[in-house]
Amino acid sequence: MTTHNSQYSAETTHPDKQESSPVPTAAGTTASNVSTTGNATTPDASIALNADATPVADVPPRLFGSFVEHLGRCVYGGIYEPSHPTADENGFRQDVLDLVKELGVTCMRYPGGNFVSNYNWEDGIGPRENRPMRRDLAWHCTETNEMGIDDFYRWSQKAGTEIMLAVNMGTRGLKAALDELEYVNGAPGTAWADQRVANGIEEPMDIKMWCIGNEMDGPWQVGHMSPEEYAGAVDKVAHAMKLAESGLELVACGSSGAYMPTFGTWEKTVLTKAYENLDFVSCHAYYFDRGHKTRAAASMQDFLASSEDMTKFIATVSDAADQAREANNGTKDIALSFDEWGVWYSDKWNEQEDQWKAEAAQGLHHEPWPKSPHLLEDIYTAADAVVEGSLMITLLKHCDRVRSASRAQLVNVIAPIMAEEHGPAWRQTTFYPFAEAALHARGQAYAPAISSPTIHTEAYGDVPAIDAVVTWDEQARTGLLLAVNRDANTPHTLTIDLSGLPGLPGLGTLALGKAQLLHEDDPYRTNTAEAPEAVTPQPLGIAMNATGTCTATLPAISWISVEFHG
Repeated sequence: MTTHNSQYSAETTHPDKQESSPVPTAAGTTASNVSTTGNATTPDASIALNADATPVADVPPRLFGSFVEHLGRCVYGGIYEPSHPTADENGFRQDVLDLVKELGVTCMRYPGGNFVSNYNWEDGIGPRENRPMRRDLAWHCTETNEMGIDDFYRWSQKAGTEIMLAVNMGTRGLKAALDELEYVNGAPGTAWADQRVANGIEEPMDIKMWCIGNEMDGPWQVGHMSPEEYAGAVDKVAHAMKLAESGLELVACGSSGAYMPTFGTWEKTVLTKAYENLDFVSCHAYYFDRGHKTRAAASMQDFLASSEDMTKFIATVSDAADQAREANNGTKDIALSFDEWGVWYSDKWNEQEDQWKAEAAQGLHHEPWPKSPHLLEDIYTAADAVVEGSLMITLLKHCDRVRSASRAQLVNVIAPIMAEEHGPAWRQTTFYPFAEAALHARGQAYAPAISSPTIHTEAYGDVPAIDAVVTWDEQARTGLLLAVNRDANTPHTLTIDLSGLPGLPGLGTLALGKAQLLHEDDPYRTNTAEAPEAVTPQPLGIAMNATGTCTATLPAISWISVEFHG
């Protein structure tokens, strides 16, 4: 993750310097010129799945991944707190594990993030009392190495998640990556595999997906590189790793963000050089309400339309990957791993980091660096949750190319789960839209036909107020509709028509399952440790007829989910 981040693709690394232009509306969406008067009882928008609708793609399980980095209290005080009343024999907090399972996370990216670019993976194996203390240059903290790959593997087994493992390309590279691969996945009988067995893990961990570095174009990254330098390095590492295990799925670093000057050209350069041995390219994008300090209305409206930026981001990287395929006369598509996404109020971190840099520049300093300090602990609003629900809709509507995603991060650090030291764990507002999709989006994803009023944004021009996605598991006869009203001021009433679902005539009828609405009259309302359920989804009062049609009213700044079955 970048230490200076920005919301819009045309911006520089500082969020107060913004240039933006309208981007096209999402595929399958048409903008209606219908005006509203605030009377939400008359339908002014529609969502329909026509009989000839073709699916975008199957819903990939990895789309519901998350991210654990050795940053702040994500690991220490988050998933690991040996002195906590719920801690197990490994020091893992059971209350956090319970919420991770409830969240529905499928895959965990670990251990970074910026942290990985100065990390020796060997420091985190073997008896804890023998592990060295290290300085973490990414976040200027002291790393105790109480948690490492062995421990995280044991944690993931309890959480029921796959691991996406990142290797250090900043201060290390080929040899370290191959040694780690042997340690993690090797059969007993070789030096590193036998070391794993001696450390108590007899079976290979079978980690299939590997990130080859992190944000290597970022000047904040230890060992950052030019696109040509990284292209040569990742080509060698990917080639060697696949000589060891041809079935690996390898992720190359994409550009750190759409604001980077080489966004798009970085991806094309890297993927063209290393195409043969790569399977994914990473995408990173964070969003926040830039007017949150003054509660500026125009900034809120831009923020609610953040998925317009994500849509353009996906198109740009997909195009670069396709150009790399053509340059290699290839047949495979490089998939996108959107392995850092979500809401992050990076302006707060930028101010903190700028102050730290100013102080650090005044002479030499010998004070100890802190251990697991409180960093990036954003408290999310109802509007933040609606935006994250909108971003998830976008990922599902582009799951033909986005085959993996990691909502950043999991606990305490810009996270849907918060954990108090020696106290309770609780759900942030952003917990709910992610969990609904992760637990119920199955089968095939469909981009329905949408007719919607438009809203005006300064960043993107006029865009549809309504966005939606439908998933349908024809075999299990279960489906999910997710929809969002991105209008900051006006409610909209939708007519929903699901009669075109594949196989529906043979099913006979559809029945409504759970329908819920996330909305607050005060969009800045939050959950806190003292009031952990101030913002939660509420029942949505709708009735679905046998053919799968219904009407639903979405207040301004709202998200809904509708579960249904045949």
